[in-house]
Amino acid sequence: MSEEKKYQPTESELEILQILWLYGPSTVKFINDKQNETKEAGYTTTLKIMQIMAEKGILEVNKESKQHIYTPTLDETETQGKLLDGFVKKAFAGSAMKLVMQALGNHKPSKEELQEIKKMIQSLENKTE
Repeated sequence: MSEEKKYQPTESELEILQILWLYGPSTVKFINDKQNETKEAGYTTTLKIMQIMAEKGILEVNKESKQHIYTPTLDETETQGKLLDGFVKKAFAGSAMKLVMQALGNHKPSKEELQEIKKMIQSLENKTE
């Protein structure tokens, strides 16, 4: 599997990864139960997607217990960074500024979020000095 392809999980795969990153190694039943909290997801569909993810090397499966335990092989921060880089290149012609301006225009940030954004800008400015 190529390194680039490794970071292109589908929307369904990313949904499963997000649950695993949040809760840690889990069974198909646990993942499916979490999915069903926000939308209807069939158990066999979740199982099939997770089996495909294991075949791709996105998940590892521990088959030692009666219920198989799935663990992500992709690092959350690294994967999100690669996905964001691709999105910025495709949707915003590589401009991080356009992405940020669009995000701030579509979502009214809280005071806390604005403070965090200011801290990040200051940190980036300090690195370039």
